[in-house]
Amino acid sequence: MLELIDTHIHFWDLDEPNLRYSWLEPDGEDELLGERLEELKGTKYLVDDFIAETRKASVSKAIHVQAAVGIDDPVKETEWLQAAADRTGFPQAIVAHSNLKDPRVEQELQRHTQFANVRGLRDFSEGDYLVDPAFHRGYALLEQFNLVASVAVFGQEVTRVRDLARKFPGIPMVIDHCGEPAARDEEYFRGWRQAMSTLAEAENVLVKISGLGMVDHDWTRESIRPWVLACIETFGPGRCVLGTNWPVDKLFSTYDKLIDAYREIIADFSDDEQRAMFSRNAEKLYRI
Repeated sequence: MLELIDTHIHFWDLDEPNLRYSWLEPDGEDELLGERLEELKGTKYLVDDFIAETRKASVSKAIHVQAAVGIDDPVKETEWLQAAADRTGFPQAIVAHSNLKDPRVEQELQRHTQFANVRGLRDFSEGDYLVDPAFHRGYALLEQFNLVASVAVFGQEVTRVRDLARKFPGIPMVIDHCGEPAARDEEYFRGWRQAMSTLAEAENVLVKISGLGMVDHDWTRESIRPWVLACIETFGPGRCVLGTNWPVDKLFSTYDKLIDAYREIIADFSDDEQRAMFSRNAEKLYRI
């Protein structure tokens, strides 16, 4: 069975006094999840839960991507995750959060990277940040700290995201959740695929195949197959990594069902290509 490195998971504990998850608070909202978000509010998902749930799925390593939102000091989440990693071995890599437009962001990145498992950074910035000189100054620091950029793409931003990647070729950029396709009809698929082709023009951009259940709530292996294969055909097996967006996508399937779907969809690729997408690309990218 193919060994998996899950490149997109989230842990949270609403009882931790130093952490905050505004999206899980009573008035929290998510455009893609809609009313299903209510099922996550008031819950917790810890490292031990993930280890137990994925025991049969051959998950060898995992990358945690920022879950704390609205927190005063994002380094507190990193500290909490590193303590869990020191205790359990998971997560092997942490994609932390900082506001890259903050003039003091260099000091915050220094604090993040004092923790051994920090490998990347995600910033859901506001405004026209992709062309904002302040954001670019902060983004440039990721190369200095040897961090991977984790990026969400919306709508017409693809050209600017590609240009940002080209401006900083020494910073690997990962496009989260297949570029977050917001619909599943054929016309949308054609436009989305063209957008992904634009992103792939920057050689330092990789795509993370994950999160497809957030729009396709009743997904099947066949309904996600075109989106998974289009990502691979566009970027090539060497620039694709796999993730689950767990436990958010737990709302729409079991873990084993999703991983089995990935395995079946890529079964026609060579053994080396399958292993690259399931684990080797992630090992190299996140240095784990």
